Amino acid sequence: MTDHVRAVDGVSFQLDKAQTLGLVGESGCGKTTVGRTLLGLVSATSGRVFFEGQSVFDARGSDLRRLRRDMQIIFQDPGGSLDPRMRVWQIVTEPLYVHRVTRSRSDLRERAAALLDRCGLKPSALDRYPHEFSGGQRQRIGIARAIALEPKFIVCDEPTSALDVSVQAQIINLLCDLQRDMQMSYLFISHNMGVVQHMCPQIAVMYGGKIVEQASREQIVNNPQHPYTQKLLSAVPRVA
Repeated sequence: MTDHVRAVDGVSFQLDKAQTLGLVGESGCGKTTVGRTLLGLVSATSGRVFFEGQSVFDARGSDLRRLRRDMQIIFQDPGGSLDPRMRVWQIVTEPLYVHRVTRSRSDLRERAAALLDRCGLKPSALDRYPHEFSGGQRQRIGIARAIALEPKFIVCDEPTSALDVSVQAQIINLLCDLQRDMQMSYLFISHNMGVVQHMCPQIAVMYGGKIVEQASREQIVNNPQHPYTQKLLSAVPRVA
C-alpha cells in the first residue's frame, strides 16, 4: 500500500488584468508549487488552470508557445536562477532568442540594454557575468529577463526574500512601476505578510496546502478570520 500526500489541495482563485494577488504562508505550505503549477512547470494530478479562456494543462503546439510567452516567472534566488556561464545580455535576451522574436546579435544587445535600463541597470552590465553583481542587481537582471517578451502574467516567487530590507523596497517599487507601465498581472508569493500588505490589494493565505482565507488587503489586515492569518499579522513589526 502506498500513501499519497497532496502538496496542494482546494486552491482556487481568479486574477484580473493588471492586478496583484498576494499568496502568503509559511515555508513548505505549497505556495511555490501553486505558482509553478500555474505555469505548467509542475504537473498537476487534478484541477484546471485557465489563462484568457485557454486551458493551460491542455495547451499544445502553438497554443502552448503563446502561453509560454504570456506567462513568466521571477525566481526567489537571483543567483541560482541565472546561468553563471552566460553574459548578462545573453541571459536577458534568451527568451527573445528561444521564441524567435529576433536572433540578430546586434538587435539582441540593443534590446538587452533597453531592458536593463528599464530595470535600473546601466548598459555597462551587458558583457559582465552574474557573479559580478550584488543580490539586488542580480534580481533586476532576472526581472529584465522576465519582462523581455512583454508578458501579461508573472509569478513572483518570493522575489525579495533573499535580499536586504533596503533592497527589498527597491525591488518592490520596480515591480510596481513595471506593472503600471506594462499592465501585467502578478501572483506575488511570499512568507512575509508585511511585504504582501505593501504590495498586494488582494491577499490569499495558505496553510497546509490549502487557502484558508482570501479577501481584500483591508479585510485581511483589519478583520482577519483565520487563526493562522492572525498569527501572520501579529508577526509584522509595527512602529509604536
